Amino acid sequence: MLLNEMVIDENNMAFIPSLGTSYQLNETAKEIIDLIKEGKSKEEIVKIIAEKSGKSWKDVYIDVEDFFQKLKVYGLVQ
Repeated sequence: MLLNEMVIDENNMAFIPSLGTSYQLNETAKEIIDLIKEGKSKEEIVKIIAEKSGKSWKDVYIDVEDFFQKLKVYGLVQ
């Protein structure tokens, strides 16, 4: 999984050395990627973010699912 080699700097700029590609992340995207790297499931990620943000589980699930789909489109996860 290419996310495992992703390096994220203090400005939330993500870089994948083997591809030579960079991505600008917002705080939530960075948090999701960090949680994926920790081995958290999608449901665990939704729960953590919903609790931190105070948003409903359903709203967070929709956003996290959308982000996972974008990661798939970019070939960063399967």
